[in-house]
Amino acid sequence: MAAVAAFDLYRFFHAREAETLALRGVSLTLESGELVAVVGPSGSGKSTLLTCLAGLDEPDGGHVEVLGQRLTRRPEAERARIRAAAIGVLMQSDNLIPTLTVADNVMVPMRLASCVDTTRVDLLLSRVGLTERRHARPGQLSGGELARAGLAVALAATPSVLLADEPTGEVDALTEARILEFLQAECVSGMAILIATHSVAIGARADRVVRLRDGRIVDA
Repeated sequence: MAAVAAFDLYRFFHAREAETLALRGVSLTLESGELVAVVGPSGSGKSTLLTCLAGLDEPDGGHVEVLGQRLTRRPEAERARIRAAAIGVLMQSDNLIPTLTVADNVMVPMRLASCVDTTRVDLLLSRVGLTERRHARPGQLSGGELARAGLAVALAATPSVLLADEPTGEVDALTEARILEFLQAECVSGMAILIATHSVAIGARADRVVRLRDGRIVDA
């Protein structure tokens, strides 16, 4: 059973008379323990694919299954329950609650999943290089720090699946290497990870690279 399976996904956006075809029949699977990089130029559909896989957006056609459960076209409360139990999500922005510290943000998904573990909070903050920023609030963080804090939040409850949009987009090469080593260790433990990225380093270390262009998979 695949960790995530997408079947013939279509997604259209309309602005007045203009129509944008963000996804055009995308099908893919992500297996447990696999690290997959989704690459392609800006506007190719990478972010839209992640939001559909996470159940944050509904495709106009096709469907998504997570650990054998259908995610698409279910009530939002059910999609949220599945995400809390199985999926960690890192988007390009709005991953943190502004009024909470970094450490408290990491605790939120743990509380939702009833798996509070302060030792894991310390481990995650260390692995993303934010131990000394644990008491900072999102408004006090740089763009790169926000992305790393968001990654720690996405990994907090040890999800079966991690869906991450540009997790290393604003970090230096050394920090990116540290984060990649940590993500690969999570894969060894069985986590399935899909990363939308422009990073050559992530593509080189991924188990598989999926290339998107104009909303279609052109190489997988």
